[in-house]
Amino acid sequence: MPAKRTSIRFRNQLLQVMSADDLALLQPNFQPVPCERSKTLESANKKIEAAYFMEHGIASVVGGGSREVEIGIIGYEGVTGLPIVYGNHRSPHHTFIQVAGRANRISAAVLRSALEKSATLRALLLKYAQCFHIQSTHTAIANARGTIEGRLARWIVMAQDRIAEKELPITHEFLSIMLAVRRPGVTEALHALARRGLIRHDRGIIVVIDRQGLIERANGLYGVPEAEYLRLIG
Repeated sequence: MPAKRTSIRFRNQLLQVMSADDLALLQPNFQPVPCERSKTLESANKKIEAAYFMEHGIASVVGGGSREVEIGIIGYEGVTGLPIVYGNHRSPHHTFIQVAGRANRISAAVLRSALEKSATLRALLLKYAQCFHIQSTHTAIANARGTIEGRLARWIVMAQDRIAEKELPITHEFLSIMLAVRRPGVTEALHALARRGLIRHDRGIIVVIDRQGLIERANGLYGVPEAEYLRLIG
């Protein structure tokens, strides 16, 4: 008999599709926590203490040492702490909250124990890990091949996917890290998208006006990781 499915009690999509048996291994140990902007979830090369199933907001994974570059973002579609899923305890990357929200925190020890008990839980989180890996590789492709304007268009659509709102509270400083470009380049790209009528931006807020136009402006940089998520997670 297949495992029972959970009713929708969480916004997090992994928790929504998780079986009732697997959720029962995690839910009693969840600690709902606020996630303020800039809050560190994982420090580079330090033991990961907990994983965060995001409910609202965006976590950003960055690397590159003194000149940080974004590797990927995590919203309510996913969970932080993927080295735990791989059987590891740390990463060379830094994970912090980029857009404030909230999450369900679970200790690394409890998550490891649950993964050892349930092959289906492990399979689900490994599928998500594959999705995040594909997102990261396509970020590298975008950084290598895309224009700043196209990369920014891609990033705005990806952020909107994870906030599900038209207004994105993002500063130029964060965008310069996300896109690995200097702030004047970010400003110029924002103005270019605004002139095309795709966005409006003011005082740390980007308002999406034409989502499809942004996808087209991304020039093929958006879509592959998203399709893979739908294939593997639903």
